Amino acid sequence: MKKHVLMAVLPLMVWGCGDATDADNDGVADGIRDPNNVSVVVPSTPKGTVSGQVLGTNLAPLADVTVAMTIGSQPTGKSATTDASGNFVMSDVPAGAQVLLTFSKTGYATLRAASTVPSSAGTVPINNGNASFGPVTLAQLNGSLIVNVVTPQGRPAVGAKGTLEVDHAGSVILSNDGVSSVVSKVYVEATADANGVLTFSGIPAGVELARLNGSYNLWIAPMDSNGDGVVDTGGYVKSYSGGTIVGTQTTTLAQLAYSKPSNVALNIEGGNVSSLKGATELDPIRNMVRPGEPIYVYFNQPVQPGSLLVRLTDEYAKESLPVTASVNVGGYSATITPANGIVQEGKEYNIFVRAVSAEGGSNYSRTGFFFGGDQYAPKAVTIAELRYQEQERPPAVGAFQLNSGETVYVSFSAPIAKQVGQSVQVLLGADIDGVGGTGGNSVGEIGNNSGQGFPLEMAEPTKPIQTRTPAELPVFGIQASGYSTRYSFIYSGNPLVGVDRLRVQVVFSNLAPVLGTNDTYESIWGQPINADLELTGIIQQPPPPLP
Repeated sequence: MKKHVLMAVLPLMVWGCGDATDADNDGVADGIRDPNNVSVVVPSTPKGTVSGQVLGTNLAPLADVTVAMTIGSQPTGKSATTDASGNFVMSDVPAGAQVLLTFSKTGYATLRAASTVPSSAGTVPINNGNASFGPVTLAQLNGSLIVNVVTPQGRPAVGAKGTLEVDHAGSVILSNDGVSSVVSKVYVEATADANGVLTFSGIPAGVELARLNGSYNLWIAPMDSNGDGVVDTGGYVKSYSGGTIVGTQTTTLAQLAYSKPSNVALNIEGGNVSSLKGATELDPIRNMVRPGEPIYVYFNQPVQPGSLLVRLTDEYAKESLPVTASVNVGGYSATITPANGIVQEGKEYNIFVRAVSAEGGSNYSRTGFFFGGDQYAPKAVTIAELRYQEQERPPAVGAFQLNSGETVYVSFSAPIAKQVGQSVQVLLGADIDGVGGTGGNSVGEIGNNSGQGFPLEMAEPTKPIQTRTPAELPVFGIQASGYSTRYSFIYSGNPLVGVDRLRVQVVFSNLAPVLGTNDTYESIWGQPINADLELTGIIQQPPPPLP
């Protein structure tokens, strides 16, 4: 039994210990043709081939094309050169390998394509795996595309930066799967000359690109056309087919757009005075400027710097207040600075802004309002002044006399709003009905049983207080804010003399039980006013003189 084993193993031992070679690379040692214990010997590293043909877009063979191969992640690989028929072949490529081929030839587009050597290499028959590329088509880089670039105003866009993508500049059919995949693109950059001309050279001509059913994709970057350091135009994007270029011309026109659409009206789209944006932006919190803080305005498109006009008044719009304005960020924003000490906490101001767009010439003109104050620091509201409008001409000599039918103005320390609902009542510390004393059943007197007095209503100014004839006109038309420091009531009762010492009480506490409904007054900080306020002494406002 042992002898048979030795005889069976001996040929293998002799082959394994000898100086065996495999010159024909068939995976079997030379001279060993009929091993009596092995039917076929599989090579330890099966090999395959990569081959193909390279043509021009006119289907003529391209010779001397360099084909460089990268295998997997290896830093180096094989290379070959196409023959007169445009063919190439590379052998001894590991079976199953991922290969990347780069096809390059001076004056032609470069193409890259990937494939896998079939894993059948190394099985029966041995070394037959082949990855076939072809036909590979390369476009010649002997064409150019000229683009005239102009600014939105129609002037040459000197210095415009453009990039042209040529897609496709080549094609390849992977014969292993029969799928056609275009994998070659050409990118060229150019800068417009003094005439605004972009010239893209070294690209496939329109005829060649038409054969490949390709396109020219053009991108022109936004630019600073007036040299002020701020981008003031939009960019440009367009695609041209090779057939279109052949059928029309190779010179095209690209007019840059305005940085914002020119068919959109100039408007203010942001800032700390929202009333300048539109009629719905009336919330006082969004229209509050801290004393000493500028007013910031942001336009939806650049404005002409010299076109900006700003006027500022107080709540009565009787006279203009000093203010300066500057245009920033290439015309996209403006900083409006009232003179030092002009804006005071708890005061309302009217503002007028006019500007002309730098893109198309549309005008913006709007009146807004704002309040002096810090939205994060609410202040308590008090009565700042009481004043009645004298109707007698001339008034009673030596006396401050309030007569029935005359209006008393109550000015608060900050603007407040009257919500829809009942009005707050005003009571006077005087004998209004002439029955002696105050209070009791006398309506309108402090301490009366019903708590009823004179209803206080908003008297928001729309023009200056009249002190002459003809009456003063506002600096500009005023936009109502719905908040005001000025309220009023109409007195009815016996004439009251010595009102410069009269005690006046505004009874907000009567509304307290229904706070949370619409029966309330609130400050510009959104705080409800539910505490009684009072002041002693009414100032006389003389009647305007007769004409």
